[in-house]
Amino acid sequence: MSDFVNPLPHPSTAAAAAPVPGPAHFPSLENRTVFVTGGGSGIGAAIVSAFASQGARVAFVDIARESGERLAQQLADAGHPHPWWRVCDVRDVVALQTAIGDAALALGDFAVLVNNVANDDRHTLETVTPAYYDERMAINERPAFFAIQAVVPGMRRLGAGAVINLGSTGWQAKGAGFPCYAIAKSSVNGLTRGLAKTLGRDRIRINTVSPGWVMTERQIRLWLDAEGEREIERNQCLPDRLQPHDIARMVLFLASDDAAMCTAQEFKVDAGWA
Repeated sequence: MSDFVNPLPHPSTAAAAAPVPGPAHFPSLENRTVFVTGGGSGIGAAIVSAFASQGARVAFVDIARESGERLAQQLADAGHPHPWWRVCDVRDVVALQTAIGDAALALGDFAVLVNNVANDDRHTLETVTPAYYDERMAINERPAFFAIQAVVPGMRRLGAGAVINLGSTGWQAKGAGFPCYAIAKSSVNGLTRGLAKTLGRDRIRINTVSPGWVMTERQIRLWLDAEGEREIERNQCLPDRLQPHDIARMVLFLASDDAAMCTAQEFKVDAGWA
């Protein structure tokens, strides 16, 4: 992994504190055009950085200006081309599709789309209003569909493409405290499976990557307490803490020509969560 995204090693796990080996090199990703939603921090930033380290031409959007600017500068300081990026609230479909179109004018039609953006704020069944429900879907479900709609014409012009949708194992493990998030993330598999045949006719592959509990800065700050640590110990088969770069590496593979015959599938990166 590149040296400009902090992998946030867990202090109690010696293996996680060891130096992170570099990712595999995928020659087919050299100069490939990639668009990432929610790319300014966390898993998204790791994905943007991983593609940049492969020599891809990367564009991303994020709602947070400070984190987006910081990532873009880190990439430039590390010797990578300055990525195209824009502040964008993905709840605004017109703004999202306009950003994709403008980025394509600058970089060329996108061969890869990574639908990463998400927000897993906690809520209860009793407190959800119709407005809150719609807002959760507008972040966690709707942008993926309309981003795909925006990039597919360019992928058809290119003769092929790869769409990677970020799902979640949380709903599959019956996680509590985020029912609207669970609804949105469970629909990702339906989106992947429902579009696979239509897109496949144009050699556009579409897959889901479902992370387990990844130790992003946000997760550590908001949710990782002593009980969370015990939950990880009980449920993961592997003892090491999942890091953003673990997810990014699966995304790299699925975007590359090495995954040329992989489509309509879900790939879990969860350390074997029971």
